[in-house]
Amino acid sequence: MKNIKTRYLRAASLFLMLVLTSISFAKMPAVKDISVAINSLVPELSVTDVNSVPKTIKQLSGNKGLVLVLFRSADWCSYCIKHLKEINEWNDRINELGYQVAGISYDSLEILKTFSDKNQLKYPLLHDLNHKTMEDLKVMNDKHKPGDKGYGIPYPGVMVINNEGRLAYKYFYEGYKKRVIMEKLYLQLKAGL
Repeated sequence: MKNIKTRYLRAASLFLMLVLTSISFAKMPAVKDISVAINSLVPELSVTDVNSVPKTIKQLSGNKGLVLVLFRSADWCSYCIKHLKEINEWNDRINELGYQVAGISYDSLEILKTFSDKNQLKYPLLHDLNHKTMEDLKVMNDKHKPGDKGYGIPYPGVMVINNEGRLAYKYFYEGYKKRVIMEKLYLQLKAGL
């Protein structure tokens, strides 16, 4: 009788573990394999800074390259707002490795400037002109159609562009709640990707 109870408890425990594991993985958004291919040349950006000055990849890059953060909105996306603030905390350490950081959104210049000033960002926020950069980088969220409020937003993610203008690293999520973990990105940059 004792063996039957033990077997039953083990089987029930194993079943419960499998169910909980399945639920955990079901909640995790899938990594989205989008954007230009690794090691390919990255198309030039069609962006301006908060002062309406056009910027290029070369102008934005450090001696090793550029960490480009693509985000939905610094106005209405609470996950983006939290992530942009976290990136600001890592900015100096990333700069010490030879990389500069920049963020791109479809937000208006006014929204980007207000957010940047209010949060004393150490890195530039850039306005994507007519969604061209999101389209050229192949990261525009296809769930939004022209006329939708969210038309022009990217899948949230990070691209690392090396000093030759080639894509060295990319990380995008299907959902909008998860973001690249800055500590992990920093360690990968430090290790040379």
